[in-house]
Amino acid sequence: MSYLSCNGQPMETGLTPTLLVNYGHFTSLQVRAGAVQGWELHLQRLQQGSRELFGTALDAGQLQQWLVQALQAFALEDASLRITVFSRQFDFRQPLQPVPLDVLIGLTPPATVLSAPRSVMPMVYQRDLPHLKHVGTFPLFHLRREAMRQGFDDAVLIDAKGLVSEGTTWNLAFWDGAQVVWPEAAALRGTTEQLLVRSLKGLGQAQHRRPVALEELAGFSGAVACNATGVWPLGKMGGQVFEQSDALLRVLRQALVLTPWQPPQA
Repeated sequence: MSYLSCNGQPMETGLTPTLLVNYGHFTSLQVRAGAVQGWELHLQRLQQGSRELFGTALDAGQLQQWLVQALQAFALEDASLRITVFSRQFDFRQPLQPVPLDVLIGLTPPATVLSAPRSVMPMVYQRDLPHLKHVGTFPLFHLRREAMRQGFDDAVLIDAKGLVSEGTTWNLAFWDGAQVVWPEAAALRGTTEQLLVRSLKGLGQAQHRRPVALEELAGFSGAVACNATGVWPLGKMGGQVFEQSDALLRVLRQALVLTPWQPPQA
């Protein structure tokens, strides 16, 4: 028998493994009028994480049913949604043991997209298993905290080779005055980034993915960050100031509008 309390109050023992073992993966998205953008990409992410971390396929039909139930239970049409996949039966002593998957659905108020340019501090760090959106977020939040302590709004991650990879919880793109440049490095390829790449092709906007070294930032006139909440301008990265981030922002927002909002489907 396991016992767990929080602030002196007993908690449901079935959640004990979840709180004591930091093992799982998730995806975050926005819901508007019961619809989402790029649901197939979120589902692919969840399926990939479930296979790699648990060796088990996620039941997409059951997930869709639980999503609808959660939104209906709280009478929500607009919300920020987080889907976390874990297992209450996972035992770190026997990580190869087959276990059933559990799905935690979290709903919070809809996110507001940032509008003012943000300043970010370059910090050398490489996430473990960067291609997975896993729950090991402690280093990311700590780096953000350290960046804010030094007067920045957030941190941007630089790998051991000096290449720009990603933000703490976001991807980014640069603007050279004519084309969108996506930094190529080991990073989580976010769903919004993938949607933007797809939509930019539809617009005929020139774009390119290549390694971007920290030392060559002066060659760009603008930069923009993106994640499930939307896109927002970056005004400064370390000592480099971007004067034309608004130009890139307009291009990416125009591209994002082309992505339809659709009800999640299995």
